[in-house]
Amino acid sequence: MKSGVRLLVAISAALVAGCNQGGDTKAAGPANASANSAAAKPKHPSYCFFKDSETKSWSAARDAQGNVTVKGKAHIEDTAYSAQLAAPEVSGLSATLWLTMSPNPGPYGAVDNWWDVAATVPNSGGVDSVTVRCGTKNVAQLKVPAASVRKS
Repeated sequence: MKSGVRLLVAISAALVAGCNQGGDTKAAGPANASANSAAAKPKHPSYCFFKDSETKSWSAARDAQGNVTVKGKAHIEDTAYSAQLAAPEVSGLSATLWLTMSPNPGPYGAVDNWWDVAATVPNSGGVDSVTVRCGTKNVAQLKVPAASVRKS
């Protein structure tokens, strides 16, 4: 019992010390600024659950608002999981999406275990290419059709 009390006291002390931190980030200097900028970058999946033969039919198009939509298929043998496209990121004229595996949200699997995956990249009107990644590897490099100009 004594070790449990010691652990509780240690955790409480750490929480109190953390709450006592000042809000002045300028005082910490450049080290804190670089830590804050690193923390601001989105984290992406670093592990890929899919073999090259388990993805296919990738395409990119524009929706009615001019944003890029990406579609493809991914195979997962275990019906407890589904494939999804997540974490879209736009950088200049290119966008990147990550193929991930998540718990199956429904009671059924996909036909022959091939999941249709699709995502729209917000604010992607100026994008002309898309990379679909799975962990650290590229799954697809796609060119995006130019946005059509509407006549009034």
